[in-house]
Amino acid sequence: MTYLDHAATTPMRPEAIEAMAAQFGKAGNASSLHASGRAARRIVEESRERIAQVLGARPTEVVFTSGGTEADNLALKGLWWSRARRRVVSTAIEHHAVLDPLEWLREHEGAEVTLLPVDAGCRLDLAALDAALREPDDIAFLSVMWANNETGVLQPLDEVVTRASALGVPVHSDAVQAVGAVPVDFAASGLDALTLTGHKIGGPYGVGALLVRRDLELTPLQHGGGQERDLRSGTIDVPAIAGFAAAVELAVKEQADARARLAALRDELVAGVLGAVPDARVHGDPTQQLPGHANIGFPGCEGDSLLMLLDAQGVECSTGSACNAGVPQPSHVLLAMGCSPEEARGSLRFSLGHTSTGSDVAALVAAIGPAVERARAAGVRR
Repeated sequence: MTYLDHAATTPMRPEAIEAMAAQFGKAGNASSLHASGRAARRIVEESRERIAQVLGARPTEVVFTSGGTEADNLALKGLWWSRARRRVVSTAIEHHAVLDPLEWLREHEGAEVTLLPVDAGCRLDLAALDAALREPDDIAFLSVMWANNETGVLQPLDEVVTRASALGVPVHSDAVQAVGAVPVDFAASGLDALTLTGHKIGGPYGVGALLVRRDLELTPLQHGGGQERDLRSGTIDVPAIAGFAAAVELAVKEQADARARLAALRDELVAGVLGAVPDARVHGDPTQQLPGHANIGFPGCEGDSLLMLLDAQGVECSTGSACNAGVPQPSHVLLAMGCSPEEARGSLRFSLGHTSTGSDVAALVAAIGPAVERARAAGVRR
C-alpha cells in the first residue's frame, strides 16, 4: 500500500510505541501520593519537560489534552469566557477544530466572528487583518493557524503576532501541521497559546497539548480533579503522554533533515503528476509551503471518485473536500482561495511523512494518469 495521507495521520514511530509499551503494564494514578503514583507522575513531568525543551516553552506552559481538537476548544472558549469581549477574529481557512468552536461561540454566546480572507496562494490578507484590529478593545482573541492542513501553506505569523501584541490582543495558533515539519519555538513566536497533537508526528492518537503562557487567563472546559493547572481536569494518560513526548522529541530532532528529504520528494511528486496530467493545477504558494504537502486540482474530475480509483490501485490520499452525510462539499479552504466549486471538488491532497519513499511517489505517478482518464469518463457518462 502506498500511503500519501500523512497530514491526516502519520504511522507511529517505533520509539513512541516502545515508550508507551513500557508503561502499559504499570499501575499508578499520576495524582496519587504512593510510590506507584509518584512513578507515574515522574513519567508525566519528564515528558512535559522534554516537550517544552524542544518547542521553546517552559514545562509549566505545557497542558496535556486529548488532542488538537480539545486543545483548540480550550484555547478559544477559555479565552472567550475569560476576556468577555464581543469579537473574535480568525481566518477563513482554519481547520474545523477552530471554525466549529467559533461558530458555537457565535450561536450560543453571541460572539461576533470575523473570518479574514486569504489570497490565491492561501496566505492571510494582512490588510484585512489591520482593518479587523482597528477596535482592539472589543476583541477577545485572534486565532491564526501556523500552516494550512489542506495546502500546507505557512501563514505570516510573525506579522500577525507583531500587530496583535502591540494592541494587547492575545493570539492562538493551531500548529498541528507545523510541529516537526518546520521550526516551532513557542517563546520566540510571541504566541499566547499553541496547539499540537500526537498522531500527526508519529505519536499515538488521543493525546495532544496546548502550550499556554502562564499569565494568560483561561477558563477551563471541564472541572474535576484540577489536573494540568486546573485547566484540564481528568486522570492523566501516562502511556499516551510518554509516547507523545518521544514522538515530539524525535520529530523536532529530525526536522531539518526531514524537511530537505520531503521537499525533494514533494517536488518529484508534483513534477510527475503534472507530467502525467498536464492540465492539473497545484494549489497554494509553492514558496510558502510545508515540505510534504501537495494539493493538486484535476479538471473534469470529482475528487471522491478519483480518490477511490487511486485507492483501488493501492494509493491512499485524501480529497480537498469534506463529505458531510454523504454529500460532497467543496473545500472551504480552496473556495477561500478563489477556486470555483468545481475546482475545489476536483482536488486531492497528497502528503508525505517519515515513512515516505521514492517508490511511493513512483506508484502515484504510474497510477494517476489512468485514474484521471477513468474519472473524467465517468463524469461524462453522468
